[in-house]
Amino acid sequence: MTDLQNASSNDLHEATPDDRDDARDEMPEKLRADVRLLGDLLGTILREAGGPDLLDDVERLRGLVIKARTSPESGAIDEAETLVDTFSPERAEEVARAFSCYFHLVNLAEEHHRVRVVHQHEAEVSPAEAQAQDYLPDALNRLEAELGPDETRRRLAGLEFRPVFTAHPTEARRRAIAASIRRITTLLAARDDSSLAGVSRLENTDQLLAEIDGLWRTSPLRTTKPSPLDEVRTAMGVFDETLFRVLPEVYRRLDSWVNRDEPGISTPVAPPFVRLGTWIGGDRDGNPNVTASITRTAAAIASEHVLIALENVAERVGRTMTLDATTTPASEALDQLWLAQRQLAPEITADISSRSPNEPHRRTLLVVAERLRATRRRDADLAYPTAEDLLADLQTIQDSLVAAGARRVAYSDLQKFIWQVQTFGFHLAELEVRQHSQVHRETLAEIAEHGADGPGLSERAVEVLDTFRAIAAIQKRHGVAAARRYVVSFTTSAEDLGNVYTLAAHALGGPEHTPVLDVVPLFETFADLQAAPGVLAEYVENPLVVERLAATDRRLEVMLGYSDSSKDVGPVSATLALYEAQDKIAAWAQAADVTLTLFHGRGGALGRGGGPANRAVLAQPPGSVDGRFKLTEQGEVIAARYGDPTIATRHIEQVAAATLLQSMPSVGDRNAQAAERFTDVAATLDTVSRKRFFELVHAEGFPAWFAQVTPQEEIGLLPLGSRPAKRGLSVNSLDDLRAIPWVFAWTQARINLTGWFGLGTALAAVGDLDELKTAYEQWPLFSTMIDNVEMSLAKTDVRIAERYLALGDRDDLATLVLDEMAVTREWVLKITGKTTMLGNLHVLGRAVQLRSPYVDALSLIQLRALRALRKGAPEDQVPQLQRLLLLSVNGIAAGLQNTG
Repeated sequence: MTDLQNASSNDLHEATPDDRDDARDEMPEKLRADVRLLGDLLGTILREAGGPDLLDDVERLRGLVIKARTSPESGAIDEAETLVDTFSPERAEEVARAFSCYFHLVNLAEEHHRVRVVHQHEAEVSPAEAQAQDYLPDALNRLEAELGPDETRRRLAGLEFRPVFTAHPTEARRRAIAASIRRITTLLAARDDSSLAGVSRLENTDQLLAEIDGLWRTSPLRTTKPSPLDEVRTAMGVFDETLFRVLPEVYRRLDSWVNRDEPGISTPVAPPFVRLGTWIGGDRDGNPNVTASITRTAAAIASEHVLIALENVAERVGRTMTLDATTTPASEALDQLWLAQRQLAPEITADISSRSPNEPHRRTLLVVAERLRATRRRDADLAYPTAEDLLADLQTIQDSLVAAGARRVAYSDLQKFIWQVQTFGFHLAELEVRQHSQVHRETLAEIAEHGADGPGLSERAVEVLDTFRAIAAIQKRHGVAAARRYVVSFTTSAEDLGNVYTLAAHALGGPEHTPVLDVVPLFETFADLQAAPGVLAEYVENPLVVERLAATDRRLEVMLGYSDSSKDVGPVSATLALYEAQDKIAAWAQAADVTLTLFHGRGGALGRGGGPANRAVLAQPPGSVDGRFKLTEQGEVIAARYGDPTIATRHIEQVAAATLLQSMPSVGDRNAQAAERFTDVAATLDTVSRKRFFELVHAEGFPAWFAQVTPQEEIGLLPLGSRPAKRGLSVNSLDDLRAIPWVFAWTQARINLTGWFGLGTALAAVGDLDELKTAYEQWPLFSTMIDNVEMSLAKTDVRIAERYLALGDRDDLATLVLDEMAVTREWVLKITGKTTMLGNLHVLGRAVQLRSPYVDALSLIQLRALRALRKGAPEDQVPQLQRLLLLSVNGIAAGLQNTG
């Protein structure tokens, strides 16, 4: 065949416009070779599995969608649509799966190449040059130049990055698919080793064929929705495979730069600045599958994973600590520790002592491993009461090594072990509970009528109270840090926050018995964002909050919702409202002497606050970050940012560097001056974009039309995660539709409306192109918004969008969407000075341009299924049509590289 590798290989010149030629030519040769190899192998598998006819059908469709892109007037898109309609249902499924497999292979090849580039760069420059060019060293150099070394060290010491993993949405792809992709990636990476030749290389190729065959034969669809505990275990995979090992390496890289005159022998000063959080198993807002029992189990699973990991490290480092007492004598404190260990576990210490007779550091560390094993097994006699007790033992061992002159040993693997304990504790990630404010109000009303233990309480009210009992139990078993934050969705008043303390007292029999709670308001709608400072001012007067603030050095966390605010007033107004809310909340916090952490409820898609996190940090108002950044990490973003060690390292360092830089006076002044300079532009963008957005979403019959022209209803059939797609209402109301399917549906329809709608009309209303170009150059918030919209529009397609919009019977709404798409595209290109979307972003532009025709193929298959379903297909055909549609959903998500 002219097989699938030609997506980015030599035959692209057959009918290629300039942008696709450029995309092909810019592809690095090694990446091109990887894609060609994987495409060839996939072609072999398709030929073996389905015969030459399947391969021919895939190739015919591939050729037509490329021609439709390269020669828009040729009518090839209609030919492609006709071809898809001629496929039998079984053949349509096979073709959809072929393109989906291709996307998975291209994605892994590109990820592997990103890792290769990082390693190649580090190999080509000196270690000092490599360090100086990294994100964090560069940020520290800039900080020091502006603020001096002492202030830079102070700010570094206070650095915090808190990614919070959530389960909405989980990835469209199954865990089995993800595991297969990891194995293929490992085999592909092995081919970079020049020693892999001859028979070994042939064997590698055979293994790749077997794995790709397995990928092809594995159903991309889950048969059942994952349970919350399935989602917990998926998140544990990221910890086990990446984060536990990556984070101490990040700290080491940072510390080596800060202590660059004496690397490895100076007392570490790099703070363990990452703290993981998780909503998985704790977020019950609209998810009846998350119960108090699930929350307890989720905490136990996380603790089990981290204790096993710590135990293994203690065992490994202990066995290598073979320093003889004559060369490295024990300190008095270490002797005292060993004496305490002998009294605690005489049999164990006797055995260890016999195997390490003159190795005091080794034997104490091996006892630490035994105590960690006992902690995991809940052996109270030998277990560590807290992670702080473990840290004290490790510090004693480290101090003894330093006193004996073994500084390199002290600050090598043992220091990484200390950082791991400081980062993960015995709980791994802080489990955060979230519940809707309305549920709290209704529960309190029930308690007022029936009492906290009354038989008349509803099942939901009992569950609310059980949640607080679960938090108390988790704190007792795993420590307060394991679960103390309680997020209140749709916070509208200080009373909504005070209700949490009242409910906790009801659940535990009085305020003196309640667990430690840090109640976090979540402001989501446009009105709630505007009201936030007033709500917070009243909230901190609550006596229980006053007491908690006193215990935490007046630290307070406030969460901002990107998803619902965007669905509420449109993406442009939401962006501006969020900036204004952060500015006002930060000003209030400074006046109230509160140490504020803003928690950003961002998603992977642009309509949910997505886009590059580091640029988002740098565009925030002065004082709103102050060295602390917390955000939700969702769905496919978790795997993309944290799935590979090298990429995870770069991402964490990039965000940490931006977090440090954002607090520089020069950055704050720039953002503040730009916001003031372009106040009138912002006002016009806000007013006009919101009016345009309302013109669409408030149109009579819009919700039903939306459900007709997108696969919104069918997305609810896809077992992505444990959470329902709706909070309860029908498609007659958008208020109850979660932001995720709202974004996902528009993404699948190749319209991406949630990322850009209203912007074009608003820019045209401003009208002054020179002023807008100046804003793009000088106003970080605006330039970030324009660049994100550009990325969103690059993944849209008018011809495909027209076909989805034609599924409805509202030409007026369809025209409104297409007109806004056109005017937004026009103004974005004028402002950026480009002729094509992503014209100067080589990596991203190449990826989008080369993938787009193949996404088109899957969109045409999805449209075939949607048309049949919308026309009322015979009942016996519906399951097969739904399956075909859901297969295309998986493929399009892989091709566009997000679910929303």
